[in-house]
Amino acid sequence: MPPGGTLHGVEPADAVRPPRVRLLTRAGCHLCEEARLVVAQVCAETGEAYEEVDLDAAAAADPALLRRYTDEVPVTFVDGAQHDYWRVDPARLRAALGRRARH
Repeated sequence: MPPGGTLHGVEPADAVRPPRVRLLTRAGCHLCEEARLVVAQVCAETGEAYEEVDLDAAAAADPALLRRYTDEVPVTFVDGAQHDYWRVDPARLRAALGRRARH
C-alpha cells in the first residue's frame, strides 16, 4: 500500500491480497467525497475491499503521481488499471468488478 493509503472492507484473511479497487483522493475535494460514497457502497454490495490513497501523501514517495493525477482527482482504479476520474458511475464500477478476474 502506498503512503497515505487506508484499506476499507478488509477481513484479516484478506489483508495479504491487495484490494481490487483503489481510490485516489485529496483533502478538501468535494468530488472525492462523492466518489468515496459510491465506491464504499459498490464495494460493500460486491464484497470487495477498497483502498483510499491521499494523492498528496503518496506523492511524497512518488512525485510522478502528483504530476499525472493532480487535475483528475478523484481517480478510481480497478485491478490496477485506471477506471474513472472525477465521477464514479456505480453501474460501471459494478460491471468492472463483475467482469475482471482477481489477480
